[in-house]
Amino acid sequence: MERADAKTMLKHWRWDKDRQGLAWLTFDKQGESTNTFSREALEELGAALDAIAAAGPRGLVVRSAKENFIAGADINEFTRFATVEEAVAFTRLGWDTMQKLRDLPFPTTAMVNGFCMGGGLELALACSYRVALEDPKVRFAFPEVMLGIWPFWHGLQWLPKLVGPAAALDMILTGRAVDARRAKRIGLVTEAVPLRILENTARMVTLAAPARKKLGLLDRLMLSAGRSIVAARARKQVAKRARREHYPAPYAILDAWVKHDGDPFAIAPREACSIQSLSSHPTTRNLIRIFFLQERMKSLGKGTDFEPRHVHVVGAGVMGGDIAAICAMRGLTVTLQDTAPERIAPAVKRAADLFGRRLRDPRRVRDALDRLIPDVAGTGAARADVLIEAIFENLEAKRSLFARLEAQAKPGAILATNTSSLKLADIATALKDPSRLVGIHFFNPVPQLQLVEVVSGANTDPELAKKAAAFVRHIDKLPLPVKDSPGFLVNRVLGPYMQNAFRMLDEGVKPETVDAAMEEFGMPMGPAELADTVGLDICLAAGKALARPLPGRRAGDPGSRAEQDVPQVLANQVALGHLGRKTGRGIYRYENGRAVKGRPDAYERALIEALIEPYLAEAKAVLAEGIVADADLIDAGLIFGSGFAPFRGGPLHHLESSQK
Repeated sequence: MERADAKTMLKHWRWDKDRQGLAWLTFDKQGESTNTFSREALEELGAALDAIAAAGPRGLVVRSAKENFIAGADINEFTRFATVEEAVAFTRLGWDTMQKLRDLPFPTTAMVNGFCMGGGLELALACSYRVALEDPKVRFAFPEVMLGIWPFWHGLQWLPKLVGPAAALDMILTGRAVDARRAKRIGLVTEAVPLRILENTARMVTLAAPARKKLGLLDRLMLSAGRSIVAARARKQVAKRARREHYPAPYAILDAWVKHDGDPFAIAPREACSIQSLSSHPTTRNLIRIFFLQERMKSLGKGTDFEPRHVHVVGAGVMGGDIAAICAMRGLTVTLQDTAPERIAPAVKRAADLFGRRLRDPRRVRDALDRLIPDVAGTGAARADVLIEAIFENLEAKRSLFARLEAQAKPGAILATNTSSLKLADIATALKDPSRLVGIHFFNPVPQLQLVEVVSGANTDPELAKKAAAFVRHIDKLPLPVKDSPGFLVNRVLGPYMQNAFRMLDEGVKPETVDAAMEEFGMPMGPAELADTVGLDICLAAGKALARPLPGRRAGDPGSRAEQDVPQVLANQVALGHLGRKTGRGIYRYENGRAVKGRPDAYERALIEALIEPYLAEAKAVLAEGIVADADLIDAGLIFGSGFAPFRGGPLHHLESSQK
């Protein structure tokens, strides 16, 4: 290749022109492991495009020197905006730069080798063609809605015209990612190919410049005369998931598309869908805050070179089986132990269903199932890097099990308990070396909830806790270090909140009313439906385990709080075998997995405040006791572990904000 003029050799970009007259522009953001668009990177991209245009190539391929393509805008830029005008100026820079790429007078191709998100996808849309690596790591998405904004650099304008409004709005309104195969099916990418021919395919497509596929008649009608009808249907679906007053972005997306064809500069600043309105909205600030909290939690899995390959899970119930399934889906070899094959079989069936939904590709489903190995004899324990106990909450049973596992486990293997209510210090008395025990506490449903509490007891080896956090990141969960204390963080805070809600049910408040009040506050589901989802038997057992006795009494003594605080509604349903969603009946009756609810009674703001007060008070107590390192991590843990209203930025942040 001929090297271009030295003036074009910028900090984050480089380009060359090969013997066929094709220009290759490579994004390699200096000092970063991931490509993102900072102001400087955007300005350099514009300069590089000018230089390439002046060189007059036959075509251009844009590629990445990183493992991924482009992860979007640098979110750090958002924190530097001192005024709304600065946010508008940054948006204008991105808008103009992507338009400059689209306006080049020769064919252009984005060669996508990994994540292609947000502004990265807008760059790909600016190109004439998109050639993607056919690999599970390749994902296309517009996650802007999760930050309270929308794709301001032509994404909302260009994607519906490429793939049709239905597919485009599904991606933009949800932030949902599509893999390379689906991207090919919907027309987002031109070709999806293996690595060995990726570069050559990008070259051939660019040089051949094939005619681009046109949308079908129905999609063309939906883009024109039917646009408002499509938006009205989408708005109804959005309303089922999010209230406009809590999350304005999805409603802004639909308004901006219908009224302004996705052009942010055609929108008056006072309109709710404008850059100015969204960038100054408290929801946007709080969602950006949550993004950085999530990144901080991801970083907690670093600092060790621990690379788990084999996990042994003891207990094939719902929790243990789902832990095993998630590990196998993430590429680990998993041995799943229980007392008989018929106890393991349901877990394997659930795993197969999960793999089918998540992996889709029959070969990947087959490979994941091959990695999930039933192991009644427990021989896998001796080979495992991580051993996870997920049996029922009985102290003596756990002690007996860990005594056996310690004898079997290889040196350096992690011995982990998934206990939700017992203290590690009590379980560890069975071990010759108590420093080997750590808590790795998942939440139900395991496939959906990101948080995993990494619990350190008084004797836990700190290096082992770091390895446990690294394991959690390896399976794409968020680790939260917590100290050994009843309920740790999430169950500790949820306990008083749920007890308070059940007390109201005992007093005659309808469950629909309680749930409606908390959904208005911003919770993804109310406490009654949450209890049904977790399982009423589990709620009852956890409530008893975590109950605090009255002064001078011990839990279990006559008249202790542990006995007094057992909610009658909860006890009655469990006694009848109505355990919630899993049995088809609990506080609610379930049809096709959905709660059948009546209409809530009218209620006042005071009910919301009364319901949430114990939750907020317990979060403050956890901070005061030092169970979690700081307020930000408590907020992160409760958002990702209990679903605390994300638009409020976390319970402690909400308390602080409401007192200003």
